[in-house]
Amino acid sequence: MNENDAPVYIFKTHKEAEDAVRLLMSSGFDPKQLSLIGKGYHSEQHPVGFYTAGDRIKSWGGAGALWGGFWGLLFAPAVFFLPGLGLVAMAGPFVSLLVGVLEGAVLIGGVSAVGAALMQLGVSKDQVVKYENALTVDSYVLMVHGTPAEAHKARMLLLETSTVEAA
Repeated sequence: MNENDAPVYIFKTHKEAEDAVRLLMSSGFDPKQLSLIGKGYHSEQHPVGFYTAGDRIKSWGGAGALWGGFWGLLFAPAVFFLPGLGLVAMAGPFVSLLVGVLEGAVLIGGVSAVGAALMQLGVSKDQVVKYENALTVDSYVLMVHGTPAEAHKARMLLLETSTVEAA
């Protein structure tokens, strides 16, 4: 599948996103085919830290259970502080694309680094704005990378849930 055709889904809560990823994985999707982006973090009075160990995210602080357990299932977890979005966690093939955008300073006017990376995938600016807005209000953006048949299978599985917003 061409990356430009990767289906994208928006989930309003961490639990909904986690359930979707677990559903896809239990249906045979390799975690390396899934990219998830989300904030879901609010400042606390306690220090919070994140680091990776062998492509598994480790964490401490009040958000440890949120970030550590679930995000550790996904490939290449990373946490970035991005202007306009704040602290954003992500995992999957999208991470390397974002790093390339940040290293190459390929930013496109009016969108965040995440938006610029999405545009590199061929996502339209209107859709990029939709995804950035979703992230701003603490929703989660899930992308499924794979063949057209896998994209169709993912769509059928996820649209059966009442929590998904097909983007």
